[in-house]
Amino acid sequence: MKQTFSLPVFERLTALADPIRSRALLVLEKHELTVNELRSVLQLPQSTVSRHLKVLSDTGWLASRPEGTSRLYRMTVKLDAADRRLWQVVRDQISGTAAAAQDARRVESVVERRRSTSQKFFSTAAGRWDRLRAELFGTRADITGLLSLLDSEWVVADLGCGTGQVSELIAPFVSSVIAVDDSSAMLAAARKRLASLDNVEVREGSLESAPVEHESVDVVLVFLALHYVVEPEKAIAEAARILRRGGRLLVVDMMPHDREELIHEMGHVWRGFSEDQIAELFEAAGLSGVRYRPLPADAAARGPTLFAAIGRRVSMVIERSIDERDADTAPLALTA
Repeated sequence: MKQTFSLPVFERLTALADPIRSRALLVLEKHELTVNELRSVLQLPQSTVSRHLKVLSDTGWLASRPEGTSRLYRMTVKLDAADRRLWQVVRDQISGTAAAAQDARRVESVVERRRSTSQKFFSTAAGRWDRLRAELFGTRADITGLLSLLDSEWVVADLGCGTGQVSELIAPFVSSVIAVDDSSAMLAAARKRLASLDNVEVREGSLESAPVEHESVDVVLVFLALHYVVEPEKAIAEAARILRRGGRLLVVDMMPHDREELIHEMGHVWRGFSEDQIAELFEAAGLSGVRYRPLPADAAARGPTLFAAIGRRVSMVIERSIDERDADTAPLALTA
C-alpha cells in the first residue's frame, strides 16, 4: 500500500536539516533575540541570519514580536506533539557540538550586555529615578496597579465619598460601589464625576445612618471623613452593620495633631485619632483583627500624618433599627 506524507511535514524537516537553522533554533529555544543579537551569537552576516529566520518562521518554528524599531524572535510555544518529538531528535544531535557550545557562550555575553546596559542606567539614575518614573508613568502608577488585587466580585461602600475620587478609582476593579455622602454640593460633584461608571450608585445619607442594607457589602471605606463626624462611634457601628460576615472596614484618617487652624478653617470636628481610639471604636462595633498603620508622609503634603486602620466583621455586629438610628439617644443592641 502506498504511503502518503503531508507536505508541511517535509517542509518542517527541511527547515531543521540546515545546521545553522538548528543552531539558531537551539539558541532561540531559551532566549528571545533580535536579528543583530543572533548575528553576534552565530557569527554570521545579518542577511544570512535574516534568511534563515524567515525559513524557520514560515515553517512555524519561530514566533516574533515587534520591540520598538527591532523585532524579537523566539521558538514558538505552540508546537504539536509530532513537532516536539522531531525537535527533540534534532536538539539531541546539535546540542553536543562544538558550534552549539560556542553559541551558548556568546549568547550569555549578549544577555550580560543587556544587563550591564540596565545597570549602567540605574547607577546614574538612582538619585532621580522616582522623578523619572513619575514623569513617565505618573505619581499614582503603583497604587493603581495594586488595585488589581481587589476581588472583582466585591460590593464596596464608600462612606463620606465627597466628590467621588476614591469611588472612581476602585470602581473598575470591583463588582459595584455604593457612594454615600450627606453634602448636596459634594454629591452633585460626585454624580458628575461618576456618571460614566455604570457600577457606581450615589446615595445621599450620613455616616451615622448609612442608606445601605444590612449585611450587603464586602468592604466599607471611610477615607478622610471620620474627623468630620460628630459621633464617630455611630459611624463605625453603621459600617459594621452593613458589612457581610468576613467583610472589612478600612478607615484612612489623620493621626492626632495640634493643628488648631484645621478646626477653624476646614470644619474638622476631631484632631485625628490614635491607635487606642480606633481600636476601641472598632472593637465596640464587633470588628476584630484591628490593625493601625501610619502612612508614609507625602513630601508635598502640608497636612498631618495619615493612618490606615482595618478591621474585619467575624460574627458579632452592632445593629440598630431605623427608628433607633433616627433617635439621638437610642440604645445600641448587639446581635449575633
